[in-house]
Amino acid sequence: MSTEPAPIEIAAWQGFVRHDVQGKAGRLSVRSGGPERGAPVLLCHSILTSSAIWHRQALALAARGHRVLALDSRGHGQSEAPRGPYAMDDLVADAVAALDHFGIVRAHVIGVSQGGMTAFGLGVRHPDRLLSLCVIAARADAPPPFAAAWDDRIALVQAQGIAALAAPTAERWFGPAFLAAHPAIAATLLDCINQTDPEGFIGCARAIQSLAYLDGVKQLQVPLTMIVGTNDQLLVQPMTELATLLGCRLAIIPGAGHLPQVDDPDEVDAAIKLHLREFGPVA
Repeated sequence: MSTEPAPIEIAAWQGFVRHDVQGKAGRLSVRSGGPERGAPVLLCHSILTSSAIWHRQALALAARGHRVLALDSRGHGQSEAPRGPYAMDDLVADAVAALDHFGIVRAHVIGVSQGGMTAFGLGVRHPDRLLSLCVIAARADAPPPFAAAWDDRIALVQAQGIAALAAPTAERWFGPAFLAAHPAIAATLLDCINQTDPEGFIGCARAIQSLAYLDGVKQLQVPLTMIVGTNDQLLVQPMTELATLLGCRLAIIPGAGHLPQVDDPDEVDAAIKLHLREFGPVA
């Protein structure tokens, strides 16, 4: 039996404590662990999940001496869902509020999907708060076809609730073969998705539709690594093009889906470790 931490853990994490943080528009929940004097790492998750998807990475980072914060985005996990609409800058402001609450001036920020968009936003709006960025499965803009896809998802949730979106989302992220081969992960993922507040999902989806950080990202001076799975077909090309434009490292993980820290955690752990070895840690 594997002794590795589960890739998704909704319940309490060993060595971590939850804190309530006052965000821009409501209470945010943040898990904190690792030595207080360690180089800080802020973990930001995807839409429709929570900090739960960072379980394995958070424990590994804390064990390597980092101070780790894992934020539940507004309307996700245990964070409140203020009334929408939200903008991406609101999610960025929530991340800054988490850093401020813990007295952290600068941090390494690691984000996946919506969390990666938030990370880009931090780089554009608050570069002085960053030690480095590691962006997984995220783009910095929302071209019309990408933005339009969220309208159907929003309409489905408005009509039928989050549960109607859970299974199709899991399949889109990982594919039916992975879910069938890993029923425990699939079940926990669905539980995680179903905990999302509909207001929180709709607000964050509208924020994603207005994503417009590309011009600012082109001017980034913050150390950056990007990561994408080969099965995440809508993101491989834009992330490859952006990495070429910026001259940053791009780790492409064979066979991984939209949340590669879940379906190929070894490769993501290795990429994060390499990133932090090159650009940190700095306390």
